[in-house]
Amino acid sequence: MMISTKGRYAIRVMTELAGHDSDERIPLKDIAASQNISLKYLESIMSLLVKNNLVDGVSGKGGGYRLLRPADKYSLLEILKVTEGDLEPVSCTAMEGGECDRLGKCPTYPVWKELSDLITDFLGNKTLYDLMGEEK
Repeated sequence: MMISTKGRYAIRVMTELAGHDSDERIPLKDIAASQNISLKYLESIMSLLVKNNLVDGVSGKGGGYRLLRPADKYSLLEILKVTEGDLEPVSCTAMEGGECDRLGKCPTYPVWKELSDLITDFLGNKTLYDLMGEEK
């Protein structure tokens, strides 16, 4: 599993938004400049975050983006699931509703399941607030 730039940038952008007043909207061009992300690529990321109700976006004069909740209410897991989709290390741990036909006789499954649980637990317990550093 490798987190893409989309996932990493989404977390960076949301951490930046978390450092601002909750009522303040930050213009997209300002975010792009401070994060050194192309405006076009950032637009696609922000569109995804708005669509999944992670941020609020308003266009036009006085528009921009802001978080919808406090920073400690966003887990990194939640953000990465929006941007990355499946975070499972192998396909057999990602099988929703069905199990691998080798599950009972596969000696490697317990390792992959444990890794999956560790990833989920780790990212599920880290929040934007944890990343804010001095901005807290």
